[in-house]
Amino acid sequence: MDPNALLEPLRSWLGDNTWIAQIFVVIFAALLVSYIARRLLKRLHARLQVTRTPWDDALIDAMRRPLTVLIWVVGIAFAGEIVLRETGTTLFEAVDPVRDVAIIGILAWFLIRLTTNVQNNLIERHQREDIHYDRTTIEAIGRLLRASIVITAVLVALQTLGFSISGVLAFGGIGGIAVGFAAKDLLANFFGGLMVYLDRPFAVGDWIRSPDRDIEGTVEQIGWRLTRIRTFDKRPIYVPNSVFTSIAVENPQRMTHRRIYETIGIRYEDIDKMDAITREVREMLVAHPAIDESQTLMVHFNAFNASSIDFFVYTFTHTTVWTEFHRIKQEILLKIADIIAAHGAEIAYPTRTLHMADGLPSPEPAPATG
Repeated sequence: MDPNALLEPLRSWLGDNTWIAQIFVVIFAALLVSYIARRLLKRLHARLQVTRTPWDDALIDAMRRPLTVLIWVVGIAFAGEIVLRETGTTLFEAVDPVRDVAIIGILAWFLIRLTTNVQNNLIERHQREDIHYDRTTIEAIGRLLRASIVITAVLVALQTLGFSISGVLAFGGIGGIAVGFAAKDLLANFFGGLMVYLDRPFAVGDWIRSPDRDIEGTVEQIGWRLTRIRTFDKRPIYVPNSVFTSIAVENPQRMTHRRIYETIGIRYEDIDKMDAITREVREMLVAHPAIDESQTLMVHFNAFNASSIDFFVYTFTHTTVWTEFHRIKQEILLKIADIIAAHGAEIAYPTRTLHMADGLPSPEPAPATG
């Protein structure tokens, strides 16, 4: 049997269906280009991670997955156009608008990944190298950028599909009124979060408390609706942002100094030593390196109490760190105790003295009974 006769039907079929071979070539090329792009971007990202710039590796990492998807979208769209030209199938007429919308979505995906990567790099660099970045501001700008990217991508996609943007915006204005009434609490929390970002009464990592509410702890996250606060017993508190527009918030994290204010009592019989004790305590505080003598510093006798005569110590430390402050306070209180003992005095404790009057008549003896 002649081999050419056997191959003739195959040649005839291929001659009539060359578009199938074209589709194969397009898909294979997309696969090859996608593989090469992934390898190159992976190596480039590994090299750029060692640099100090937070932008380069963020850009390459944001590009890796969207670029791969983009190559496949372009390849499949090209193959779909070949099928449409050869077969005229109505289904493949949607290739062009679907491709355009997919490209818009991929571009938005890339920009969102880039924004997130840069935000994370800045925060990580701030923690690792102690560079001054306001984490709250970084997160707020990142959220605004991502929201802007999503809204812009949706509007551009609608315009690409033939929808009128002006009509969409007009409908959004009318619908916004109804949404505003239905979601007033949600909007109140949103604008409350916006005020927190603008006024900045606290930031992530600050210790805050409110005298109006039972709220005290460290701020862990400031969202658009809720702020998460971790209490000192490690319980999370989720506070709606609208609450911060109606309560007073203290931020001890931003104090410039910490105050030592203690009252100490000694015995009444040591009153003649009070002046020397207060003078020496004051000199000790002035000489102490942890005390800021430029702030108010007072050591004075101020009260006759029931079982002691009292003097108070009022001063400020340089440090605002809670643990360091208590170490300094303990050291100062022990030094005050040493000064009192060195002068032969004693710290008083609650006592009661009973005085018996002189010259009281003796009780008469009881009459004898027989």
